[in-house]
Amino acid sequence: MSWLILALSGVLEAVWATAMGKSEGFTKLVPSVVFGVAIVASMAGLAVAMRELPVGTAYAVWVGIGAVLTVAYAMATGDESASVLKVACALVIVAGVVGLKLAH
Repeated sequence: MSWLILALSGVLEAVWATAMGKSEGFTKLVPSVVFGVAIVASMAGLAVAMRELPVGTAYAVWVGIGAVLTVAYAMATGDESASVLKVACALVIVAGVVGLKLAH
């Protein structure tokens, strides 16, 4: 169950990171509220997952999921350019996350 909570918290990390960018320095209400709710939920989920998972593994997986989803969303929406190199690098992060799960 801790891995599922950790994965969902990683998704929420991507949500808060994206919302922070859309908030334009917290001057837009809706993205700012989404940021606040998502960051609290994401951190809470990470804390719950760390009850059963090692800190280093949990943190690396959480950051990896959030980073890959954030950049994938930005590329999909056109906010960031996509390239073969960027996709390949994101896949390396995914491989690292999977490796940490398998090594646990």
